[in-house]
Amino acid sequence: MSSQDTTNMRTVYLLTAVAALGGLLFGYDTAVISGAIGYLKIRFELSAVMTGWAASSAIIGCIFGAMFAGWASDRFGRKKVLILTAVLFLVSAVGAAVPESLTQFAVFRFIGGLGIGAASMVSPLYITELAPASIRGKLVSYYQLAIVIGILVIFFVNTLIQASGDEAWNVAYGWRYMMASGIPPALLFLVSLLAVPESPRWLCRAGRDEEALEILTRINGAGRAGEILNEVKETLHEEQGTLRELFTGRFKKAIFVGIVLSVFSQVQGINAIMYYAPEIFKAVGAGTDAAFQQTVIVGIINVLFTFVAIQWVDKRGRKSLLLWGGAGMGISLMLVGMAFRYGWTGYGLLLFILLYIASFAASYGPVTWVIISEIFPIKMRGVAMSVATFALWVAVYIVTQMFPVLLEQAGPANTFFIFCAMSALAFVFVLKQTPETKGRTLEEIEKSW
Repeated sequence: MSSQDTTNMRTVYLLTAVAALGGLLFGYDTAVISGAIGYLKIRFELSAVMTGWAASSAIIGCIFGAMFAGWASDRFGRKKVLILTAVLFLVSAVGAAVPESLTQFAVFRFIGGLGIGAASMVSPLYITELAPASIRGKLVSYYQLAIVIGILVIFFVNTLIQASGDEAWNVAYGWRYMMASGIPPALLFLVSLLAVPESPRWLCRAGRDEEALEILTRINGAGRAGEILNEVKETLHEEQGTLRELFTGRFKKAIFVGIVLSVFSQVQGINAIMYYAPEIFKAVGAGTDAAFQQTVIVGIINVLFTFVAIQWVDKRGRKSLLLWGGAGMGISLMLVGMAFRYGWTGYGLLLFILLYIASFAASYGPVTWVIISEIFPIKMRGVAMSVATFALWVAVYIVTQMFPVLLEQAGPANTFFIFCAMSALAFVFVLKQTPETKGRTLEEIEKSW
């Protein structure tokens, strides 16, 4: 590889790393509530419904952030919207650490959710528009890896903070430090974004061809940059689609698959475990220290098995991973429910939950994002992904809000049996309705509809 090629690759990976920080903050900010929720419940004397609201208020922000991120990034640029998300992360981390009421806490968590929802769309979009075609899939997969690393880091940070005092200290102060711990990564994201360029695709769309060419030259070399710029200009006019077009004609099955798959990726309970993990372990007799330590193990398994998906998604296929992973999720959810029903405490429950996390991380976690980025036609891919991502965040909200209520009304065992039933439905849907897209060009996938 020439020195020019080496320089190009370093530039590509550096820009990917900066954009992926949005994914890290995505995971960090959504999962920080797992350590704080038990202490918030005591501090503000929350009912099951209000406990769900404390955990899900950020998700409401995610729904709105995802809804408007596509329009804002088209109007103002990818970089500007990413900078805005970093500011929202920072404001939320500061504000959620100092509230005197649940309402104040929920407001600042909603603000952080706006950043999470926007980043969940714009960060991978920015990576996609910068990446050379030969390594685009791998680079976008790193965004998902950043999400699970963010989850692992905050699980570890929460454990360290929790161990710094007794329960009374954590009720008064510990959860505040957990929320404030998001300040350093948010600042890092904000400062890093100031040094990266705008997306060359967006610059071309805005008529700033010279700036776009300069960035493409830095990434792809002078010989290829002009050719890519011409290709972008030729295809831009094809990338405008409407909601009406999306839900009619031959592409309506594509949006149906995208929405249902996005919803099924969440209603099998992944965020119930990620956001409430310490409380689940406490419910079967684990001490507070042990519950937080077991949550860290959950985060480690989540990261490790994401590498499995990255390794096999292009070899075994998307549908195959969803089927095998979905089967593992269904079996492990049934075992978790039985553990609660028959009082199997200790390492048995931990083992079942780890099996569930491993199955999700190797399948639905990354593969859902891969599929919904592939199955839509180019002229309406942006609006279609907005619709699918919106549906995903709505499902996240419902699960996060209802989980404490289900635990109280139906009991832990029946709650996990419900998730198991959702897993069975998801398995049938993937088997019957989800296409295999491995090894097919985007044009071939589009024609298949």
